[in-house]
Amino acid sequence: MKMRLDKFIADYTELTRSQAKKVIRDGAIRVNGTVTKKGDDKVSFSDSIFWGEQEIRGQQYQYIMLNKPAGVVSATTDNHDTTVVELLHQTKPFEGEEELSLFAKDLFPMGRLDKDTEGLLILTNDGELAHHILSPKYHVAKTYYVRLDADLEASDIEAMKRGLDIGEKRITKPAELEILAERECYLTITEGKFHQVKRMFAVLGKHVVYLKRMSMGGVVLDEMLPSGGWRFMTEEEIMKLKGDSHGKE
Repeated sequence: MKMRLDKFIADYTELTRSQAKKVIRDGAIRVNGTVTKKGDDKVSFSDSIFWGEQEIRGQQYQYIMLNKPAGVVSATTDNHDTTVVELLHQTKPFEGEEELSLFAKDLFPMGRLDKDTEGLLILTNDGELAHHILSPKYHVAKTYYVRLDADLEASDIEAMKRGLDIGEKRITKPAELEILAERECYLTITEGKFHQVKRMFAVLGKHVVYLKRMSMGGVVLDEMLPSGGWRFMTEEEIMKLKGDSHGKE
């Protein structure tokens, strides 16, 4: 994909379009080792583009893994609370990896977690992949660690498998419950209804006191990421996510 040089610089640095035009006119931009002063020159993601000593690296799409903390909302903007997108810009990647140099103007959360829910959240600007992952036509598995206020029973495993009436038109799709302790479990679901996990356990007479998403679409939360920490996803993780998005009914 080719785009104008001034647009490329504005998209992948902190500069505005007018500021980008100025640094180009001033001869501060090199494309493939050659200074260019024309903002309408066409460039692609494979070109080597430098602003002084700083390389401007563009990517058509970005994929970021965030260990979402409680209290942060899964949105791009909010009038009252810190959003996951704002959190990215306020912090650096975990363990000193390179900063969010592309300035991620179009990133959005792939799905959502409740404000009080923690764990794996993927942010991207790949709208097509997000559509596949979130579409009801696809069964993308999501696993949660759950702590409850009441003991789990063997009958709960069968109830989750059969599906539960949580007040929707249809009962929930079969879910897999793995009991870890009397009041702790993993729950794997393939839907994303509003407050679904909490509503499912409420039907069983149990209240969720802590909820954390551990995996989504074959991608597992990096156990080294602290709460609020994030990093760029690996190629292997991205391919897992893309592969899982094609699991149609």
